[in-house]
Amino acid sequence: MIGLQHVFYLMGGLFAAYALLSLGDSTNKKRLANALFWGLVALSLLAGDRLGDTANGWLVIGLSVLGGFNLLGRGKASAGEVERDAFGARFGNKLFLPILIVLVVAVAGTMLYLYVPTINATGWLETNRETFVLLCVGVLLAILFIFAWLKPPPLAPLQEGRRLVDAVGWAIVLPMMLSALGLVLRDTGVGTTIGRLMLAVIPEGNVLLAVFAFGLGMAVFTILTGNAFAAFPVMATAIGVPVLIQGYGGDAAVVGAIGMLAGFCGTLMTPMAANFNIVPVRLLELDDQNAVVKAQIPTALPLLLINILLIYFLAF
Repeated sequence: MIGLQHVFYLMGGLFAAYALLSLGDSTNKKRLANALFWGLVALSLLAGDRLGDTANGWLVIGLSVLGGFNLLGRGKASAGEVERDAFGARFGNKLFLPILIVLVVAVAGTMLYLYVPTINATGWLETNRETFVLLCVGVLLAILFIFAWLKPPPLAPLQEGRRLVDAVGWAIVLPMMLSALGLVLRDTGVGTTIGRLMLAVIPEGNVLLAVFAFGLGMAVFTILTGNAFAAFPVMATAIGVPVLIQGYGGDAAVVGAIGMLAGFCGTLMTPMAANFNIVPVRLLELDDQNAVVKAQIPTALPLLLINILLIYFLAF
């Protein structure tokens, strides 16, 4: 059976390759720190489940030191810059075909595996991890297609991948770290404490205020953690389940789904959401590090209000 652990092995091998290639980048004065950073990421993916809590904690501290003290760097543009421009001029939008292969394999493959009984009965893929596995399969097939079509140098995919992760830098691991933060906050009782404090302020029976507290709390915690998935366990424990669903009989599907959308409004307003708001700045080399966030706030605020009202009118 192919599962999530195999995805971790694939990604770990990829970052291990980035670490080795970083060592050989003579144009990057900080190549040793880059190699160590990507090597630690690779170690986490390849053997994190066997290192133990203490070792993983030190690994995260090492990543934080390397990223937090600005020890990572970037080399000069690769020699293939001119070649990439030539490919763009020659093939135009056809260069998006590999991306379409990834999407088709991931989406169509998942649907076929889940809803065609003869395929599903094979048990090839780990339950609830089908899309992750098929996304990786799509990427591998797209790379094979690129080699057959464009015939790039053997190491081109790895070199271009390293160039991209060097451009993004430490921000690339922030989503992985934040993804577990919500469970940590829930297990430490943060959600329960917040729920008690809010219940002490919100008048009993006032559904509208409770909905506002839930929606606004989703956005605020997302701003603080950078991830709506981290905010959801906290706010669901605090207000969503005990107050809105169990207390006032709200529709659980509406509260959960639109509550997540309220959290995503917070995603638009925080630099902590690195993959959305820091990565584009790095890739586009913008002077203002908060340019993306500033552009999104006028959309995020009215959208947050709309989502809160949708919860109120549709769930009750």
